[in-house]
Amino acid sequence: MIDNDELPIGFTMELALHSDVLNKFARLPKEEQDSITNGARQVNSHDEMRNYVESIFK
Repeated sequence: MIDNDELPIGFTMELALHSDVLNKFARLPKEEQDSITNGARQVNSHDEMRNYVESIFK
C-alpha cells in the first residue's frame, strides 16, 4: 500500500495521470518505492516531474 503522507504532491498528481506507472509503483517493495520517491523530491518543475514519472519503468 502507498503511504500518501510521504509522497510529494506533484509526484502523486503525475502518478494519478499515469495509471500504468501507479499500478507498477504500488507493487514495488517499500525500499524501491522510497528510492523513487526520494528521486521525485529532487524534481523542480511540472515538466521534469512528468518526465520523471514517465521514465520510472523504462
